Amino acid sequence: WKYDGTSLYEYPSADVGVNEWGSCNFMHSRGEVCSFLQSAACYWLREFHFDGLRMDAVSNLIYWQGRPERGENKSAIRFLQNLNQGLKKRFPHALLIAEDSTAYPGVTAPVSQNGLGFDYKWDLGWMNDTLSYFQAAPSQRTQLYHKLTFSMHYFYNEHYLLPLSHDEVVHGKASIVQKMNGGYEDKFPQARALYLYMYAHPGIKLSFMGNELGQLREWDEKREQDWELEDYPLHKAFHRFLRELNHCYLTCPALWELDSSREGFQWIDCHQEEACIYVFERISDSQTILAIFNFSDMTRSYTFTCDRIRTFRLLIASDMTQFGGTCDYPEKELLFRKKTVEFTLSAFSGRWYLLD
Repeated sequence: WKYDGTSLYEYPSADVGVNEWGSCNFMHSRGEVCSFLQSAACYWLREFHFDGLRMDAVSNLIYWQGRPERGENKSAIRFLQNLNQGLKKRFPHALLIAEDSTAYPGVTAPVSQNGLGFDYKWDLGWMNDTLSYFQAAPSQRTQLYHKLTFSMHYFYNEHYLLPLSHDEVVHGKASIVQKMNGGYEDKFPQARALYLYMYAHPGIKLSFMGNELGQLREWDEKREQDWELEDYPLHKAFHRFLRELNHCYLTCPALWELDSSREGFQWIDCHQEEACIYVFERISDSQTILAIFNFSDMTRSYTFTCDRIRTFRLLIASDMTQFGGTCDYPEKELLFRKKTVEFTLSAFSGRWYLLD
């Protein structure tokens, strides 16, 4: 700030020079400012071998002070395009991610197509809607049902990343498990069901450190994670669930192969408002996975009918006893061949089935 006693890197006018967080906005119409920022980004990737960069508050670059009614900041948009294009040329495998809350089109489109050139965009809509749904009492979820269907209305507009990030576990917002509605024992089945839903939903996944332990306190950069939680059965089982979920995700191409294609996802039932049941398929060239969820606080029955006889193989269920749930899943439930199946779904649970 005022590096040489003048507004060298920032705007001299406070009207556009200072943002809502009290920090200065860089003046991207100046070549030396863009050069400094491009060099800084290159430094982290070249010298420290970072996997990528996530740019915060991109809305404040696209629009003056982040407000669409004030118009586009053309200089900042050109800076973003030049930055991303240059970084991709030098570091083809680096992930470039935009944290952007606007509906500005083409954030993840190539610069050659007049896009901003990011690889992924933070899906803040998915994050806010999903967490507010799970924070709500089960009795309110019938009214909030379509908070969990809305993301697929806009999903194919960009390449999205689903973030349960550092932003969600600091500044009084509570940890992910702590956000879940209800008491201590009710929070864990809901958190497992949330993660099973998140991993089945199209989009790249991000989960911040401590989430995998079912950590109850907020993240604090001044101390390490609460590793002693591994001594508590519910937390140890939750950690086991996340580990198995990661493995299952990586070995099932239906969950990621056609992530950006409309052919990779299909709603089977998104009109079970009173039951809080959601059913959809994830599809690839070699696999179809049926994902079914009951986010109510009651055991529910649901009948699923195929157009032909199919084999259902259970891949993972959030309410398995080894994950802290109450269901043992006998051998007959692991593999069966039918055209019509009646599922009995325990409260706050989800399952994935491989269909053959």
